[in-house]
Amino acid sequence: MKLVIAEKPSVAKTIADVIGAREKKEGYFEGSNYLVSWCVGHLVRMVNPEKYDGKYAKWKMEDLPIFPSEYIYELNPKTKKQFSILKKLMADKCVDSIVNACDAGREGELIFRLVYDHAKCKKKIERLWISSMEDSAIREGFNTLKDGSEYENLYSSAKSRSIADWLVGMNLSRLYSCLYNQSYSVGRVQTPTLNMIVERDISIERFVKEKYYTVEIKCEDITLSTERIDDYEVANQLRNLIDDKIKITDVVNKAKLTRPDKPYDLTTLQREANKVYGYSAKKTLDLAQSLYEKKLITYPRTDSRYLTQDMKSSLLNLLKNTDSNFEVHESSFSSIFDNSKVTDHYAIIPTLMINKDQENKLVNDEKNIYKLIQSKLLMACSKPLVESMTKVIYEYDGFDFFANGKTVLDEGFRKYSINLQDKKEAKLPLLESGDELEVLEVLVQEKYTKPLQHFTEDTLLKAMEKAGSEALGKDIEVERYGLGTPATRAGIIENLIFKGFIKRDKKKLIATHKGVALVAIVADEFKSPTTTSIWETKLSGISEGEIKKEEFIKEIQESIERIVDMY
Repeated sequence: MKLVIAEKPSVAKTIADVIGAREKKEGYFEGSNYLVSWCVGHLVRMVNPEKYDGKYAKWKMEDLPIFPSEYIYELNPKTKKQFSILKKLMADKCVDSIVNACDAGREGELIFRLVYDHAKCKKKIERLWISSMEDSAIREGFNTLKDGSEYENLYSSAKSRSIADWLVGMNLSRLYSCLYNQSYSVGRVQTPTLNMIVERDISIERFVKEKYYTVEIKCEDITLSTERIDDYEVANQLRNLIDDKIKITDVVNKAKLTRPDKPYDLTTLQREANKVYGYSAKKTLDLAQSLYEKKLITYPRTDSRYLTQDMKSSLLNLLKNTDSNFEVHESSFSSIFDNSKVTDHYAIIPTLMINKDQENKLVNDEKNIYKLIQSKLLMACSKPLVESMTKVIYEYDGFDFFANGKTVLDEGFRKYSINLQDKKEAKLPLLESGDELEVLEVLVQEKYTKPLQHFTEDTLLKAMEKAGSEALGKDIEVERYGLGTPATRAGIIENLIFKGFIKRDKKKLIATHKGVALVAIVADEFKSPTTTSIWETKLSGISEGEIKKEEFIKEIQESIERIVDMY
């Protein structure tokens, strides 16, 4: 008999129904030679320092740094009952192997393995690794269960991440709290993210606007303008020199071809949902997770925007079922399949064409996310957008006056976009070089330079994703860097808000006084996005078997010790 352990009760129920374990017991399902149970988040967690030694109950500088020789774990008191059920099931003599059916990723691996280890289980581990909760995907997953030993490196990476976060959090939070007699919370990923927000806010606050001018010639149906002119007298003199009629110097027409974007990974889905609907990253993740558990989309916690080659025929069927009139553009369609760019999971796509009955059961926010994912896939497999870009130029005494316009020649993929901002045009009248225009008015416009914008969740997620890339050589993939992972970034933002380091102001994310104060005292090394993104890359290296866990932990400890020794 196999014991299957899922991450959530709802997922366990879905799996149990598919594999025939339909008899409900206390804390698990049984049937067809399977037992199916579940975790409830992290049942097992790392203990606080005072569990190692009672002296750590009081925060003192002289006790730092705290580096346990062996890390101790404890049960979460809120979920002890479910752990007891799992432990009893693991010990059952009828159970000969344990199937890890927790989420197919780093954290899912950690949740399962900590329970398995804490229960002192020695039975064979098999791994269910799926990207869809569709019945067919679950059946296929159980027909091709992996040997658990194949995921030892992933577990090492997950455990290293957990230990690194503990070391940074426990040591530096105590260090700065003791130094400044305030309660501070420092995090390996949290603090560098906060630092980016604080730096952006400071640059906006310190920004000194600069005045400049443009000269505009208003004619019927068109206005031509100069570039920036810093001297008002020059701009005013130019204005006075313009005649009542002007003759167009040049008209430049270029066709612009824009290829469609790839399907979503989690970060791009969160960014666009924030841009279009104003949803927080966490809300989008929660909605996507709900759609996944309802079997309507594939696994959402993915960092890939590509599909595997073996999915071509099933995707063609999906596109046909989604829109019977849909025309697949071969070049766009082929470009989204690349096995080398799919790691743990492929891009987020719908699993089926949603019917009216299913749609009516979804809340409005779920419908919005589903429609975004659906439209993104249709766009990705459509023709390019073709536009005519026009630049009208009038040259006078070394100054260029110009007007830019664009006209859509072929809407291509954009006809499937649900973001109306994508569909704006700027049409110009048909003109040719030498055409004469009557001048209605000539104006000097006073303008000012503008500061950067405050971060929104859209722009912060992009910044987190790209953090550290400036330190890379051109031959290294930027995608391997970044603050956190697609699955954890929403939680980091929410945690910063919860702890009072940042606040939401409509769509903007702004640092609080508490957040600014923390960033001001933390050592550069532990608030640098580059440092943390390099560590994230090393965690990826551990999961790939390229870096030893012990080397990574030692590096973190040496960094902490260096900072503590400064005081």
